[in-house]
Amino acid sequence: MKHITLSEGEWKIMKLLWSSAPRTIGQIVESLQEDTGWSRTTIFVMLKRLIAKEAVYMDDSGRLQQYYPMIKRKDVAPEETDSFLSRVYDGSIGMMVSALAGRKALSQEDIEELRQILDEAEKGKRG
Repeated sequence: MKHITLSEGEWKIMKLLWSSAPRTIGQIVESLQEDTGWSRTTIFVMLKRLIAKEAVYMDDSGRLQQYYPMIKRKDVAPEETDSFLSRVYDGSIGMMVSALAGRKALSQEDIEELRQILDEAEKGKRG
């Protein structure tokens, strides 16, 4: 699979398509209106970019054009995570967690989940 980078706005559209597809442009505009206030034209331009990136497929065989995701979230999330870590925290997961902890942005549930992830990673290195 080729590397696909998504803008913040494209992520919003992709998350919507991943949750429920196909969708028409009208449905996409309606779903994003309250959160973004984007016009139909703005969304249409972003959909065109996503089609050019081969992230979205448009089926125009029916009365209304239908949009489908062509990529899976699990296929683009790791690269986006690496890009974010590199850009914001110089690639350091420790710096990111420290920043979150310092802002008290981690709930008790988050802390327990991190412990479990780290325990499993440590077991994987030993075994």
